[in-house]
Amino acid sequence: MSRIDLFKDHLSAHRAVKIIAGIDNFDIDNVKKVVTAAEAAGASAIDICADECIIGEIREMTDMPLFVSSIVPSELARAVELGADAIELGNFDVLYKKGMSFSKEDVIRLVDETISLLGDNRVFFSVTIPGEISIADQIELARELEIRGIDLIQTEGHFTSETQADGARGLMERAELTISNTLELSRNIEIPIMTATGINPTTAPFAFAAGASAIGCGSCINKMNSELSMIATAKQLVEIAERNATKIAELV
Repeated sequence: MSRIDLFKDHLSAHRAVKIIAGIDNFDIDNVKKVVTAAEAAGASAIDICADECIIGEIREMTDMPLFVSSIVPSELARAVELGADAIELGNFDVLYKKGMSFSKEDVIRLVDETISLLGDNRVFFSVTIPGEISIADQIELARELEIRGIDLIQTEGHFTSETQADGARGLMERAELTISNTLELSRNIEIPIMTATGINPTTAPFAFAAGASAIGCGSCINKMNSELSMIATAKQLVEIAERNATKIAELV
């Protein structure tokens, strides 16, 4: 059984939890804490940046399924050579903060370039659907990705510098777009969906209810100062995912 099979099994059961250290998180000490929390909680996978040194250290540290995220095809291909079990084209949030944007055509071009570079080293391949393009373009893009054999699509919300409401309302506002994108896509495509951006113990149940087979959770864990808090939050997310799997199984 290969490492990625654990993630695939959880994905099939609609209970996959990917803990995200961050595409722009190059703080190895923080990344290691996030990985430790994910492992202790029984998460399905960990997602890290494409820095070669960090990939090497984390690969030696854990046998968890390891995703590497980047929007640079050559970095994704190199990550596979360094031991990544899966690659993620995305996330785009960090680039939105810099004023950049991505169209449907941009994503398809990057995917095709990555596939070409991978050659025979094709691995589990996840692609983020830009959350700010129209839902019609999101659906069309997802269908194009399905044709190309992409294994998973990840939805996202959007970056905002505006102050959000306090408490649960603020958490829901942050996740509203990615959850609505999940709902629309799940009605129109067959490829599994991972919901990310603003997903935490408050919003995760809504992501699964919208049709997600997986959730991607980053800032609710990687921004914490306490490793115990990281572990506790990751465990909450895994428990929510397990309850969703039980509910799905009862309906079959």
